[in-house]
Amino acid sequence: MCGRFALIAEIEAFLEAFGLIETDPFPPRYNIAPTQPITVIAAAQRQREGSNLPSRQSQLARWGFLPSWVKDPRDFPLLINARAETAAEKASFRAAMRHRRVLVPASGFYEWRREGKDKGAKSQAYWIRPKQGGVIGFAGLMEHWMGADGSELDTAAILTTGANAALSAVHDRMPVVIAPDQFDRWLDCRFQEPREVADLLQPVDEDFFEIIPVSDKVNKVAHSGPELQAPVTADPLPQKPGKAKKANDQLSLF
Repeated sequence: MCGRFALIAEIEAFLEAFGLIETDPFPPRYNIAPTQPITVIAAAQRQREGSNLPSRQSQLARWGFLPSWVKDPRDFPLLINARAETAAEKASFRAAMRHRRVLVPASGFYEWRREGKDKGAKSQAYWIRPKQGGVIGFAGLMEHWMGADGSELDTAAILTTGANAALSAVHDRMPVVIAPDQFDRWLDCRFQEPREVADLLQPVDEDFFEIIPVSDKVNKVAHSGPELQAPVTADPLPQKPGKAKKANDQLSLF
């Protein structure tokens, strides 16, 4: 799964990475948590002149997906992730998979490895980032929710898939990363149906991320500085057998 992530990027690098003309300024965010506003990249309603591919725009959405048919958010679970394998069929995500696919920019994410099966078992936090650095785009879904009182809210979830062999030592799920050369195809909901972009919903190659043990400060949302990503000493991760699924070399960096 993906329950915390970070976005640390200079504005110019961010614009270049996602092919944007402009975006609202944002500070570095080291500990983005559910229910907080996150930046998402969506296809613009108007296409670039002279191109048959959709242009892109950034906007804010609440991290915590609400299907449009939900009447009272207090009676509905907080959906921060959607399983890539089933999102196209699930009632909560089906419409968004067809009409509102987005990218969620990130510099990396945090994951916890529980040492034992008991609820009280000790856990170790890890900061997981691209080995080559830079900003990446998680596959995401967005939905516009409107309440009976006229209130409106844009909400989003991050798609996850089975972890590759390297990350499976920490957790059995990981965010789906969309390669830069596939951004337009993922965002193109006008001509690309969910079945036509299903090949993008695969784990990255094993050597794409580096896994860095960090302190448990990241457990608390109130902690939000660069010290969260400082390495700490931890026991080596166990080696797990298995093969990463190939993604047709889709995850070369910018």
